[in-house]
Amino acid sequence: MLQRKYGDRSEWKRVLKSRYAQSFLDTKGFTGYVTLLKIEKVTEPLYVCYEDETICIANNEYIWLQHFPLNKHHSVTTMFNSNGEIVQWYIDICVENGVEKNIPWMDDLFLDIVVLPTGEVIQKDVDELEEALSKGVIDESLYHLAWTEANLLTHLIKNSHFDLIKQSKSHKEILLNELVT
Repeated sequence: MLQRKYGDRSEWKRVLKSRYAQSFLDTKGFTGYVTLLKIEKVTEPLYVCYEDETICIANNEYIWLQHFPLNKHHSVTTMFNSNGEIVQWYIDICVENGVEKNIPWMDDLFLDIVVLPTGEVIQKDVDELEEALSKGVIDESLYHLAWTEANLLTHLIKNSHFDLIKQSKSHKEILLNELVT
């Protein structure tokens, strides 16, 4: 069974207090939903490790901005620290993006790409994709879809042609003006 992830992150137990905004954007460079979660208070910070580097990706006063582009097989979450600096872009490869009860969602296809502000690109969860195929959670067509999308995005990122990550800061500013308690 694929995991459906919602833009409002209402199921996230680590977050004790937050504010949320979302908007539908139809611009030259992006068409789809954008959500913003301003994390005001967490039970504890969330850290991830990439080789020799440990990065805090969720803490008090952090912002998670998520893009759900229409008719694409990915969703991009930009994580900002309390100083407004990007700590990472996390790209989920997905079957599709949609909306339910006015909240954007994506059906996660296991494979992920992390882009650090240094430009480093990290592929994640290949093992989860392989396991999903071997256990029959996904079929060959979804397996190939995941790899096709991941390879395309990796190529675009490495050649500075994945414009969605370049729009993170401007889209964050748009949604910060729409925050609700």
